[in-house]
Amino acid sequence: MTALPTVTSIAFGTGLVAASGIYLILVVTLTTTRQWWPPGDKTWAYYLHWSLVAVFNVSILTVAVLDWNEWILPRPASLVVGVLLSGLGAAIFLRSANAMQSDEVRGVTGDLYTDGPYAYSRNPQYVGMLVGIVGFAVLVNSFFVAVLAAVHAGWVVLLPFAEEPHLHEEYGREYERYTDRVPRFVGRTTLRELAN
Repeated sequence: MTALPTVTSIAFGTGLVAASGIYLILVVTLTTTRQWWPPGDKTWAYYLHWSLVAVFNVSILTVAVLDWNEWILPRPASLVVGVLLSGLGAAIFLRSANAMQSDEVRGVTGDLYTDGPYAYSRNPQYVGMLVGIVGFAVLVNSFFVAVLAAVHAGWVVLLPFAEEPHLHEEYGREYERYTDRVPRFVGRTTLRELAN
């Protein structure tokens, strides 16, 4: 008789399946002429993407609760580092998201933002997500959360590559000038500007 999978295993597997769907959307966008992300409008791809993100988020939170502090990171140092990175990531994300309208944050076409946090990074929301998810993994101290966090970070890194052709088409030369002066994530320009 085989043992029933644990709730942690089910939540972990569900997170991986949801992430696979998001990767599929991105890979199709990156390797074909189909534009599944960003949708530009509220299409089936928009609803599918955000449904998969919601399932993933519930999964990683469930695993975090069930597998809290079950890995190898030393406490209390990992708690402090995790809280600091999670807080910094959340602050960067929220500041960047507040600069846009809500639909634009979710991939619906709107204005091109080049001021505020977007003057330092073309994707400050994604920078915040990356810092935050690393902090969350360190805070939770779970191997399974670390795997899900790495999977999440991977798709966040791919998102701009899927979005940039759409942005070039939508904003043309204005977007090209923007990409010439502002790095995709963080670069020397970002650090120099923040230091001034």
